[in-house]
Amino acid sequence: MSRARFIVLEGVEGAGKTTQIRLLSAWLAGAGVEHVTAREPGGTEVGEAIRGVLLAHREGDVPPETELLLMLGARAAFVRQVVRPALAAGKVVLADRFDFSTFAYQGYGRGLDLDAVRRLNAFATDGLVPDLVVVLDLPVGEGAERQAREGSERDRIEVEGAAFLERVREGYRALVAQEGHARMVDARGDAEAVHRRLRTLLGDTFPETFPGRAGS
Repeated sequence: MSRARFIVLEGVEGAGKTTQIRLLSAWLAGAGVEHVTAREPGGTEVGEAIRGVLLAHREGDVPPETELLLMLGARAAFVRQVVRPALAAGKVVLADRFDFSTFAYQGYGRGLDLDAVRRLNAFATDGLVPDLVVVLDLPVGEGAERQAREGSERDRIEVEGAAFLERVREGYRALVAQEGHARMVDARGDAEAVHRRLRTLLGDTFPETFPGRAGS
């Protein structure tokens, strides 16, 4: 049986996705599990170029429809050049964001028609669905406080404000309630505590792939 799995971490700004991807990668490396890590938008040459346009562009408005189509253009390359080849090689893929980000940010956050967003996303992904989407749930205010403590520079989407990000968080919660392949993990507390929660979830959900519960 192939141990290949496509695992995605999602959540609002400051939820700790990037940190948790790094910790999970170190855990899998120590257990000898072949894997790749990548971020979205990005992961490919064209995806990183689009990321720069999407997140760094601050002059003038970017229509929500343009934002959506750029995201999906990057995703189409990501699926075909990163995810599918890695899965075919029997590797685990750990992704920092995927389609739930589009549903939450451009759908719930921007107010684009969610059914239309889903149809366009299915075209971009060629129907690929992650094995598991983990939403790291954190109050928007706590996420902002984390970013402030870390001194991280906010990108174009992060400066949209609390009301926008609250809609995004509620969107994530709605998606978890609707989708059978999604789970929510409490992202409060220190990074190691959250990491243990993730290890337990992954070990319990896919014991044939992951090393087991957090204490193992």
